[in-house]
Amino acid sequence: MHVLCSPTSMAFLQGKLVFLCLLVLCMSSVLASSRKRRYTSPSVPRLTDAFPHVSISNVFSKAFGGSNVQVTGNGSMATLVLDKSSGSGLASVNKYHYGFFSAAIKLPPGDSSGVVVAFYLSNADVFPHNHDEIDIELLGHDKRNEWVIQTNVYANGSVSTGREEKFYLWFDPTTQHHQYTIIWNNYHAVFLVDNIPVREFEHKSSFFPSKPMSVYATIWDGSEWATHGGKYPVNYKNAPFTVSLAEMEISGCISNPSASAPSCSKTSSSLDPVEGPEFVKLTKQQVSAMDWARGKLMFYSYCKDTSRFKVMPPECK
Repeated sequence: MHVLCSPTSMAFLQGKLVFLCLLVLCMSSVLASSRKRRYTSPSVPRLTDAFPHVSISNVFSKAFGGSNVQVTGNGSMATLVLDKSSGSGLASVNKYHYGFFSAAIKLPPGDSSGVVVAFYLSNADVFPHNHDEIDIELLGHDKRNEWVIQTNVYANGSVSTGREEKFYLWFDPTTQHHQYTIIWNNYHAVFLVDNIPVREFEHKSSFFPSKPMSVYATIWDGSEWATHGGKYPVNYKNAPFTVSLAEMEISGCISNPSASAPSCSKTSSSLDPVEGPEFVKLTKQQVSAMDWARGKLMFYSYCKDTSRFKVMPPECK
């Protein structure tokens, strides 16, 4: 038996089909735009131009990973690899009390869910129960989402709960090197991406990193938490995951436990190796750029997480 459709019903079906097609296209466009969150970034002073590049082979040693760590170009570059056998990492030869720490990093392309690339300061090797830490962690992505940068601070034994903030990036971090920087002095800790401040953690209370720390660059398996809270673990069919490091800048006050004052102090009362107004306080231009980054790209802040903090930390007020 044949059923004939009236012109009215045919027009209705065609209209519904067109609507569904437009809806699919719209959703695809939204998903694509979320994967390609590209903005023209504000103009800011290039603080990284003020410091010389150091030799990675002179300033760092292998922390773990054996042959998964390769230093090339007479110490100007290094690659770190994560594969089924191991992650890998570098640790600075010296510990530093304040300073300017920066690395140009190119992240692994493709599906990198569960992968963590970190550039950070820590003294957990010396103070396992009350360590300090200032973290830049780059969290891998799945096919639907992009790389995320997570910043974090631990201080003076408060290691059970961090001070995380998470951002999307405004560029593809897998096509070329981008600069990730930490400024740490007695006034604040500042996190910068391509010289744009994305976060300032001011020294307003006892919760502030105060002990000398080593500098680390690592890649490792963070399947349990890194991508959507562990929903997407590392897929080793896509291994090896290779991160490239270049333009390393370490200008810090080297800590000498036997000395009465850090080696780079101009006076016994000065501990900051990065002196001058450009490092003590953000300029209006930098504050404006930070507001841009936080307004457009930040999607998580511990200061808004009432499920973790029944009483908000004092710096959130």
